[in-house]
Amino acid sequence: MRVLSVNVGRARSVPYTDHPEGTAIDKRPVDGPVRVTAPGPKGIGGSGLAGDTVCSKEHHGGDEQAVYAVAREDLDDWERELGRPLSDGMFGENITTRGLDVSGALIGERWRIGSEVVLEVTSGRIPCATFQGHLGEKRWVKRFTERGAPGAYLRVIEPGGIRAGDPVAIVHRPDHDVTVALYFRALTTERALMPQLLAAGAALHSEATAAAHEYVRKYG
Repeated sequence: MRVLSVNVGRARSVPYTDHPEGTAIDKRPVDGPVRVTAPGPKGIGGSGLAGDTVCSKEHHGGDEQAVYAVAREDLDDWERELGRPLSDGMFGENITTRGLDVSGALIGERWRIGSEVVLEVTSGRIPCATFQGHLGEKRWVKRFTERGAPGAYLRVIEPGGIRAGDPVAIVHRPDHDVTVALYFRALTTERALMPQLLAAGAALHSEATAAAHEYVRKYG
């Protein structure tokens, strides 16, 4: 298991978003090491990676979404389906991995990357119109949702530098079965799964925790 590439993006204006700062979803691999730190609360903090821009801080970035990881294997699957190349960073991910089941990771699972950085899985990526515009594929949000392999958001437990080629070691796996994929289904296509998310405890993204509690309050 290793980091295939570390990717950062700069803001640019595009026709598929009306955000005044544009978007930085088009991320590109960079030479490392890249400094990774906790960026601060959502709405204030941006990306956890130095040199990476977050434009829509009300929806992206912050401590619970400091780093976004996607498996190269998932990009390869999409390449075959779409019939086009997808470069590392094409999904807006900060880290493209090889040999790691990213969407099968448990909420609260911790990864040591290289010799310094420890990250903790918090949630899965929910697709948006900007993602669809960036890919330029019709019905992309629906197709991505149906696939159910969203990649993982992570918080920074121990900061430091990361670079392409760094090994990834799973140093903690919590005692529950709430995976990123299950999280994604609960928030999108299978709302009845919402109560199960609470088994992930404090590691779960706070917005998902609130949504799960609200679901239980309404439906039991």
